[in-house]
Amino acid sequence: MKVSDFDFDLPEECIALRPVSPKDSAKLLQVSSKGELLDYCVKDLPNLLVRGDVLVINETRVLHAALNGTRKAREYGGGGDVNLNINLHAPVSKNEWRAFIRPAKRLKIDDIVYFSDDFYAVVYDKLQNGDVGLRFNLSGITLKKAIDKFGKPPIPPYISRKRPADESDVDDYQTIYASENSGSVAAPTAGLHFTDTLFKELNLKGIQIERLTLHVSAGTFLPVKTSDTKDHHMHTESYEIPPDTAKRINSAKSEGRRIIAVGTTTLRALESSARKGNITKLADKTNIFITPGFKFEIIDGLMTNFHLPRSTLFMLVSALSGLKNMRFAYLYAIENKYRFYSYGDTSLLWKSGTLK
Repeated sequence: MKVSDFDFDLPEECIALRPVSPKDSAKLLQVSSKGELLDYCVKDLPNLLVRGDVLVINETRVLHAALNGTRKAREYGGGGDVNLNINLHAPVSKNEWRAFIRPAKRLKIDDIVYFSDDFYAVVYDKLQNGDVGLRFNLSGITLKKAIDKFGKPPIPPYISRKRPADESDVDDYQTIYASENSGSVAAPTAGLHFTDTLFKELNLKGIQIERLTLHVSAGTFLPVKTSDTKDHHMHTESYEIPPDTAKRINSAKSEGRRIIAVGTTTLRALESSARKGNITKLADKTNIFITPGFKFEIIDGLMTNFHLPRSTLFMLVSALSGLKNMRFAYLYAIENKYRFYSYGDTSLLWKSGTLK
């Protein structure tokens, strides 16, 4: 399909720079399997589901992957210290990450980037567009703790261009149910709307909650630069589904109960794991690219925020609910002042053939 098919005009004022408070007061647009639109808020979610429905959430934890570092003055070659803006975007090993660095042109192979006297990294590779390989002096859990200590939340570029990350983002850009298993450099943003009160209401309604982990990479923000979807190559992310979780979801499917993914990352993990209508592959890397025509094997519904024009995520929701329906829904959302992107409002989309 042509990438231009997924384009739409989005006014700048629709982009949310902060979440609403409380978080579950955000607006929610329900899109039925026939494309019918109904306005709600996130607090209404328990009443939009039925007893026995299964909500699946991504409990990954976001690292403070936005770092400031210094390349100290070289003994030869002139010039003083160089301050660097660093955004980690993909782990390579227990002590290596790829990072987008500005200004990368001031770096050479074997340069040392300091974050403190005891925390630093060596440049081991340079690619185009400021993509740099960093080998840290720490590894594993110790490295993750150091990144969280010295870094800031990696708020999306369409927010960071308007304002810097601050203390509010520490809580705002992390789900309340995030596990200790950190590894994401972007939040699973549909989950940011959940509160303790909402979970209590879901529990009282008899909604089953299941958890998996997919570590979100910065590739989720990368624009599609090809003119045809078949020429686009998706970024790769790692996911893990606990065996007991897979067993319970498979059982729910066999009983005809609905599976609702909270966020596109959760959906991508579930559908990547699917074989003949069941979750079978419990841990793997995925670069699944979901466009219209994709056959969904696991999920019946999706809770997700409003996405960028021409993005792989808008293609994904169009695959679930139909391109025509989603173009109409997004036009409606813009006209009715829904807030877009990571800190914005959300939607509940139903696949054709479900009860809603």
